[in-house]
Amino acid sequence: MTYIPPDKLKYPIGTFVMPQTLDNELLAEWLTNIATLPARLEAAVANLTPQQLDTPYRQGGWSIKQVVHHLADSHINSFIRVKLALTEDNPTIKPYYEDRFAELTDGTTNNITASIDILKGVHARWIVLLKSLTDEQLQRTFIHPEHGRMIRITETIGVYAWHGNHHLAQITELKLRQGW
Repeated sequence: MTYIPPDKLKYPIGTFVMPQTLDNELLAEWLTNIATLPARLEAAVANLTPQQLDTPYRQGGWSIKQVVHHLADSHINSFIRVKLALTEDNPTIKPYYEDRFAELTDGTTNNITASIDILKGVHARWIVLLKSLTDEQLQRTFIHPEHGRMIRITETIGVYAWHGNHHLAQITELKLRQGW
């Protein structure tokens, strides 16, 4: 088996870097990534066995099922953060312990259908909201206490387009390495 550096296993598409300038083409690409994630994820995990769902994408990493459940947890939180930024003046959001969420019973079940359904519903509403935003609304912010700074909705869109692709790549790269 070919050696793959740990960072490449953890971040198969690299880490997110917010561009200095954001044009409408890149924003549209990010929105497409968010809109299509549930279907792409569902296709990637279709027909996986319980043993395959239990397989971590890397040593010390989450299992495929935990990644799927994490995506639902994380994207629910981001959807709410965007809504808070749109309805409050620079609110401070509440972070959560994603690693602890992943260890709860609902994050370790082999029934990933519920999390995929959550993603379908959240993304359907999220994309309607995001596509409706004015340029001014896209610049609204929230404070993320873990990062100690304000985050614009535009950055959140980019981060979550990347986030979905990042975790999807963890799954698809594992499947390639395992020959599934």
